[in-house]
Amino acid sequence: MKSVHTTLHAFTLTSVFALSGCFDGDGSSGNGASTGQLTPTGIKGVDYQTNSQSGTTDTEGRFRYYPGESLTLSVGDLVLFSEVPAQDFVTPLEFVPEVRDQLDQASLTEEGLLSHKPTEDRLMENDAVMNATRFLLSLTWQGSTNDGSEVEIRERVVDQLNAALPTLTAPVDFSVSQTRFSEEGDALSPANQLLENICFYPADDELCEKPPTLEEIANAPEAPDDPQDREPGVEYRQDLENKRERILNAVRTINEVTRDDARQYLRRELDIISNNRANHYYLDSSTARHPASDDGIKSIQVRKVGGQPSLAQIEAKSTNPMNVVIHSFSRETAEVEYFIDGEAGREGEVLVNFRPAGDYRWVKKQIRVIIE
Repeated sequence: MKSVHTTLHAFTLTSVFALSGCFDGDGSSGNGASTGQLTPTGIKGVDYQTNSQSGTTDTEGRFRYYPGESLTLSVGDLVLFSEVPAQDFVTPLEFVPEVRDQLDQASLTEEGLLSHKPTEDRLMENDAVMNATRFLLSLTWQGSTNDGSEVEIRERVVDQLNAALPTLTAPVDFSVSQTRFSEEGDALSPANQLLENICFYPADDELCEKPPTLEEIANAPEAPDDPQDREPGVEYRQDLENKRERILNAVRTINEVTRDDARQYLRRELDIISNNRANHYYLDSSTARHPASDDGIKSIQVRKVGGQPSLAQIEAKSTNPMNVVIHSFSRETAEVEYFIDGEAGREGEVLVNFRPAGDYRWVKKQIRVIIE
């Protein structure tokens, strides 16, 4: 495989969008725009452009936007995706239109309730989603996000990427098959061609040097048997062979970020968003106690922290319908009604499952019902 350092480039600093304001950390920015995040843990160093805003995501992956705007996302001169709806959290599942359009197709869980998570798990296998995720993870400076850290795309990486773009045999296409996107060897994919030309070590590190050529190695002298006979400043054949191997082994490829790595990363980020959404809602009680003789209709109300809930859908289920029976539920009133039908000493749970307006994610809450 051709080395990252086989061809030297005259790197030129490519201009990127400059931040024109500061983030306030409260969901808004210094110019009154809303603040969103590229994944909850953040992807730093991605350029973004909306109709009114431009900049580079910070260490928390934050960008600015006004409601209704869409994002164009780039790494340096490489455009990743366009027309991505800007919102508080954006993940690779929002990058791809055909994936985005399917996110509200909820699936049934083992409990018989609707959930967005099986749909997310299915859609994250989309080629473009998986390719984009693996590509972004491969650009992080530290080489891994397994510790929960953000993806950090440093300016040095962007400069090298920009210098390598004109040398690619074809454009980087995230819609190709995952096998083609990560291909190595003689049919090296454009994504791997880019990585081949990026050194993720300090500029003065040996691993960023041009590797010794096979001709240089063949022409170098053999090392003497006695180490004391080595001449200072002379690079022997074995030294050059080892140096070449170290440099070539330091070149990253897409395949170093496995599909399982990408799945785990996406599931982690998506779960953070789901938990964030769920934490904004609660039921007006966590436990209800009723005498066995009480045959009246009881009510459970969905509440929202700091406001009134607005629900797109709601459903409810009793975990023990012999004791606790669901009577009705309403998204307009964000309310579930039930009655008891069991003997004293028994109990059950009412599962309240709802989808807030403007979101494809479902939130599940529960209340314990004790019959006295």
